[in-house]
Amino acid sequence: MLTRLKGASIYDPVNNLNGVCGDIWIRDEYICEAPDSPEKADVTVDLEGRILMAGAIDIHSHIAGGNVNNARLLLPEQHMAERGAFSTLPFSAAKWSAHDTGYRYAEMGFTTVVEPAVLPINAAQAHAEFADIPIIDTAGLAIVGNDDFLLRMLRQREEQSRINDYLAWTLHATQCLGVKVINAGGATAFKFNQRQLLLDDEVPMYGMTSRQILNAVQRAVVQLGIRHPVHVHCNNLGIPGNVNTALDTIEAADGLPMHLAHVQFYGYGNDGASGFSSGARALADAIMKNSNITVDIGQVLFGQTVTISGDVMRQFDARHIASPNKWVVWEGEDGGGGIVPFRYRPKNFVNALQWAIGLELFLLIDDPWRVFFTTDHPNGAPFTAYPELFRLLMDRDYRNQWLDRINAKSADISLLPHLDREYDLNEIAIMTRAAPARLLGLDDRGHLAAGAIADIAVYRPQADKAAMFGKAELVFKNGALVVEEGKVIRSVQGKTHAVSPEFDRRIETTIGDYFDRYHLMKMDHYKLDPQHLLETLGSELVFH
Repeated sequence: MLTRLKGASIYDPVNNLNGVCGDIWIRDEYICEAPDSPEKADVTVDLEGRILMAGAIDIHSHIAGGNVNNARLLLPEQHMAERGAFSTLPFSAAKWSAHDTGYRYAEMGFTTVVEPAVLPINAAQAHAEFADIPIIDTAGLAIVGNDDFLLRMLRQREEQSRINDYLAWTLHATQCLGVKVINAGGATAFKFNQRQLLLDDEVPMYGMTSRQILNAVQRAVVQLGIRHPVHVHCNNLGIPGNVNTALDTIEAADGLPMHLAHVQFYGYGNDGASGFSSGARALADAIMKNSNITVDIGQVLFGQTVTISGDVMRQFDARHIASPNKWVVWEGEDGGGGIVPFRYRPKNFVNALQWAIGLELFLLIDDPWRVFFTTDHPNGAPFTAYPELFRLLMDRDYRNQWLDRINAKSADISLLPHLDREYDLNEIAIMTRAAPARLLGLDDRGHLAAGAIADIAVYRPQADKAAMFGKAELVFKNGALVVEEGKVIRSVQGKTHAVSPEFDRRIETTIGDYFDRYHLMKMDHYKLDPQHLLETLGSELVFH
């Protein structure tokens, strides 16, 4: 079928379209060139006065895997909130079911979402949950950097080529799009009763530092040609003064590509009487000076949420501030993590400053190709709060209204009153469409050129950007109309994206022997097979 989307204001930074009025043509699942005559369209949709962009892409959102499911079970009150009688309870707007995840994302115009923390031993569950999320395409990042096999290789000073082979094998086994390092060596040190691990601290028993682990993984990603840089959760998350850790990690990258996750949680100084201050200026300056570094923010927004992390050290340390007062922390199978519910309060000094620091970073990093729109769902806020974040970034007056409502001391020491920048629609299209596609290596989306997947979002212009981006007027997924007037009208099956780098298959002999000695399953049972995923889950993998 040939569809003509007529007369919209098109925002496509890849093709230098910044509000240009024009037509987009769709043939079946793909965007196509305009035919020689408009009359050849089977369907014409008049979009005069509307804004049209490629479908949005979220590079960092916890939507699948064991920790996400544990959070659901820890907080049954969220399921009560689905009923109208309990609509005032926490999570009434973010029920978190796989079904609801796909619908809520699609209704905002998002069509691709990446789960950034797939524990390899739990990859099968993550893919099962991906398969149950409707409409949106998904991908996962495999967690490495605390796994015993890798640390043994580093202790034995294996050649980099062997480490590359192991990480490539891990990507095959987990069917993921890239790799994630969470507090390199931290979960391992936790087993030895350490409660902090600095970048240059030695991991007990293994004889190497967190920095050395991170560097080895980073080199492997680069040498394997994986498009998405190593995705790094730094040491010392959430600790006053940890901006220095982030700065050291940027320096440790040594010019190679590296993506730093949820950097708001690393933007903390320790100045002032309270020992907590903003380090956003120093962090933003370092990011701007190092073009090899990309970041997502992990913006805090006020309200109830739950923190989910594979950083077992941080979650164990944070258990005493759980709200409501219940938590889960676990460590095992070369990883682990914790679930700690939390409510961010605007009158709380620390919470208000966290809110301000995230916005400071968004506004100070003056390159929308290298800074990405996230709340680290659900850690800073549920993804359903994204419309609020769009408005904060695009409306200076609205930010200033909030400055009058938050903790006065936090507002007074924040840089926000002095930052007049407002994101425009072209910058939003870069940050949420074009740049994520480029960063992830997904060349078939994030733009509107012929041959791209027909993932398209259409919005009605409004002064209130939260209202505008909260409910897309139309959303097309693979050319099919799935959202109309902000509501899903059709559910389709998304696809899962992965990479398949080459490696020396002889390493499987060593890995197989390791599994026989230390695991309760065979290596072949650990690995995920694409055909099996398709036949058992209906999950279609797309390799890049």
